Amino acid sequence: MSRIRAAYFDPDGARYGIPTYWWRGAPPGYATRRQLTAAGLRPAGQPIAAQILWRGVGGTRAAYLYRVDLARPKRTATPAQRRAIAAALLARRTCPTCRQVRDYYIPRSLGECLTCAHLLEAAA
Repeated sequence: MSRIRAAYFDPDGARYGIPTYWWRGAPPGYATRRQLTAAGLRPAGQPIAAQILWRGVGGTRAAYLYRVDLARPKRTATPAQRRAIAAALLARRTCPTCRQVRDYYIPRSLGECLTCAHLLEAAA
């Protein structure tokens, strides 16, 4: 075991408080949030079970691990929630000046579509 791996190997949690492993050194049965999401799971309120430490830009980096056997399936949005999200996204694409629905989200810095902002700029 290399010196770097040995510095981050603490399976009992004596040094870091929770079981700690090096990069790609965690045993099976643990997963990060992203790995759980890719598998269609969520942590479901369980505490952090372990961590991975590695040297990165700016110092020591950490990734927290959760137990896969305690993870639950991801929740799906209800039809009412989907309608609310669709309405909110449509509102972000609707220009308040010309009331046209654009193919892009209206920039908050301008407060209106690019066409309307350009017309105001040209008139000034």
